[in-house]
Amino acid sequence: MSSLINVGAVSYLNTKPLLYGIERSDIIKEITLTSDYPARLAGKLQDGSIDIALLPVAAIPGIPGAQIVSDYGIATDGNVVSVAIFSNVPMEEITAVYLDYQSRTSVRLAQLLLEQFWMKKVTFLPATENYIADISGTTAGVIIGDRALQQLPNFKYNYDLSAAWKQFTGLDFIFAAWVTNKSLPHGFLQQFNAANGIGLAHIPEIINQNPFPWYDLSIYYNTNIRYRLDESKIAGLSTFLKMIA
Repeated sequence: MSSLINVGAVSYLNTKPLLYGIERSDIIKEITLTSDYPARLAGKLQDGSIDIALLPVAAIPGIPGAQIVSDYGIATDGNVVSVAIFSNVPMEEITAVYLDYQSRTSVRLAQLLLEQFWMKKVTFLPATENYIADISGTTAGVIIGDRALQQLPNFKYNYDLSAAWKQFTGLDFIFAAWVTNKSLPHGFLQQFNAANGIGLAHIPEIINQNPFPWYDLSIYYNTNIRYRLDESKIAGLSTFLKMIA
């Protein structure tokens, strides 16, 4: 290929197993790998500054020509732990919810579940960079990623959005998938897909490389996160996209 392919991912702990193989296989010679938080990746894919993104799935319908190009992503079949509504009061007392600016999918899932599963009418508040400090009283907040794991002991209540989705629909959930809106060489996509799977055989090494005292990463990588996007995950994605359309 005459030029490098620009790949955008996030730097959360949950992406480490996917990036492990990409960074250590020959595919790294064909790409430039950059990181940003999830909500920004959609804009970069749309404006052409990246060619493939580990994209929050809620952004897919808004990108013409978007297509999933890998069998790997960030998915769950129950508790995800790192995407939740955190609160100091029980769900029935929540009156307002800060929406984490870092992820469209988590925000849309929270809005959907509050309206249709918990049957709650709340005021949605735009989150500033330091919004977690403002979660108090009857005001809750959606927190995602590593920050959510760090906040587990700090709030009396947390409502796992993936677990709630499973209870609501009986389906698995995909938070992010590798997406492109361009025509890329088939051989490259095959190599890229294979590279994603390499890290799954090296979970203990990845844990050792990323010490994290707030949560057991062995449980996180082996139980909470599902990296293969099988048929049950795709079915959950299809249902979610229909519900938020």
